[in-house]
Amino acid sequence: MGKLLWEPSEERIKNSNMYRFMGIVNEKYGKNFSKYDELYEWSVNSISDFWATMWDFAEIKASQPYEKVIEDEKQMPGAKWFPGARLNFAENLLRYRDDKIALIFKGEDHETVKITYTELYDQVARCAKSLKEVGVKVGDRVAGFVPNMPEATVAMLAATSLGATWSSCSPDFGLKGVMDRFGQTKPKILFTANGYWFKGKGIDSLARINEILGNLSCIEKVVVIPYTETDPDISSVENAVNYHDFISGQTDLEIEFEQLPFNHPLYIMYTSGTTGLPKCMVQSIGGILINQMKEHLLHTDLKRDDTIFYFTTCGWMMWNWLQCGLSAGAALMLFDGNPFHPDPGALWKMTEDEGVTIFGTSAGYITALINAGVKPGVEYDLSKVKAILSTGSPLSEEGFEYVYREIKEDIQLSSISGGSDINGCFALGNPMLPVYSGELQCRGLGMKIASYDENGKPALNNQGELVCAAPSPPMPIYFWNDPENVRYLDAYFRDYPGIWKHGDFVEINDHGGLVIYGRSDATLNPGGVRIGTAEIYRQVEMLEEVEDSLVVGQNWDNDVRVILFVKMAEGMELSEDLVNVIKATIRSNASPRHVPAKIIAVPAIPYTLNMKKVELAVKKVIEGKEVLNKDALLNPDVLDFYTDIPELKE
Repeated sequence: MGKLLWEPSEERIKNSNMYRFMGIVNEKYGKNFSKYDELYEWSVNSISDFWATMWDFAEIKASQPYEKVIEDEKQMPGAKWFPGARLNFAENLLRYRDDKIALIFKGEDHETVKITYTELYDQVARCAKSLKEVGVKVGDRVAGFVPNMPEATVAMLAATSLGATWSSCSPDFGLKGVMDRFGQTKPKILFTANGYWFKGKGIDSLARINEILGNLSCIEKVVVIPYTETDPDISSVENAVNYHDFISGQTDLEIEFEQLPFNHPLYIMYTSGTTGLPKCMVQSIGGILINQMKEHLLHTDLKRDDTIFYFTTCGWMMWNWLQCGLSAGAALMLFDGNPFHPDPGALWKMTEDEGVTIFGTSAGYITALINAGVKPGVEYDLSKVKAILSTGSPLSEEGFEYVYREIKEDIQLSSISGGSDINGCFALGNPMLPVYSGELQCRGLGMKIASYDENGKPALNNQGELVCAAPSPPMPIYFWNDPENVRYLDAYFRDYPGIWKHGDFVEINDHGGLVIYGRSDATLNPGGVRIGTAEIYRQVEMLEEVEDSLVVGQNWDNDVRVILFVKMAEGMELSEDLVNVIKATIRSNASPRHVPAKIIAVPAIPYTLNMKKVELAVKKVIEGKEVLNKDALLNPDVLDFYTDIPELKE
């Protein structure tokens, strides 16, 4: 168990949505639950009762009621949820029509834009009318190649109000990265912006759009949002129309929300694509809605007076996740740009100015704050912030302790973990539970999570494969262009038939906390002992001499040896003394088996477009194998540094 860092007050516990939900369960089912673990065990062993109660608690808007919660609890994959129900995703997110703020937008060097729920409904209605007029109908795909701005939210809601399926990429994706995604799903309409901002510089998107159109004949209309210019020249873009000319000029429109089955396709999400073409995961309107509302309302304790922020792009699942905060009537804080522009405190200045109460980011951003010496709690008024969420990679113990030392003492720090696969979390935060250093607070309600050992048996207090042993609504309904479910089954059910294997290495402890040790497909096996790469990263991140690092296993002498690549902090060199310090730190805080055989300085660490380290790609490079899809990387040229390194041949 890690160090206890925070405990919620009795008042905070009793004012939480989770506490209220537990009371409803107690009253409805004659229970006497007082602890979260009791509620959790009930939720995964009484699946129908739990999700039925969640449906009511979330006040899901449906034009027709469901006939039953689930047809067969043992059917996985392929469970049929809430048959008979008819509903619309956008209608549930637009349930409020008042003067409370729905969206706050801050772009680099731009004035803040605020949109009320009344104004948001009006903009979605106007956009939906225009989409319908150009032929968008149920089952069509509408795509976004857009910055994280209000028009992206409007376009998604307008498309899904009509029963279309939405997918998006960030505008910093390269041509092949876009084509690998949209080339498979073939959207009819493309929303984009004329450009985007990064470090104070406007970057043009129209040339990239023309390249995309040259390869995607399916796109019938391109809707261009003016952003880096007020009146951009879009004459060179085929079938293009200015966003302001596209959306209807009518006012007081009512949206005709298309009523659809629970399992109707809502989003197409994409894997990173570092090992081939990205998998296109199709997710249902009902499954995503009810699970994300569970995560927002119960685990995040989101309420109408909250302002929730997540540092994300439209190419990462956290953008989709954030949008569902509208269903709680909260204000969504949208940001586009570099989080360190014009200085490392940029997002905290925004948090102070806009009264952000829930601040979401990545573990990598928190590490960058540590390295930059930023002290947000001293430099900014963060009195309104009640929770910080972190995901993308495991947050180190140093990251946990930094948050409480330099950001705020009385705060719920929720390290959360799930994936684009379910557009949500398997493990996440809880307003009723304490926070321990290095631990995720709990398994999510309704998610029957376990850690499986090498023999496929549950292993408490031991590292193992993260599995989900029962169906849950957010699991993909299918993969695009996978009619026989071959890729779907291979992705999650190959090793344990009927059991979802997520691909993370996890330990679940006695009090229900979890430690994520990184991707299990990147697990190291020196001497036949499994080691998660996150265990090594945690130690290296404590050293101020190292800015970033990457760990791989190299096949060597009929075994595997651990190789640690380090990007040195500015002005630092990898001396023999520092190598010894790194090894000693890892040996004393992890184990002798974790100590790298080689520590090698490199100029940069490769990342995917979604800011995840690409251990497997580097492993391929050092073993002389081809990396198939470099366009899925943010910085593919970096891989050249890892080719033919002399130290790896001795």
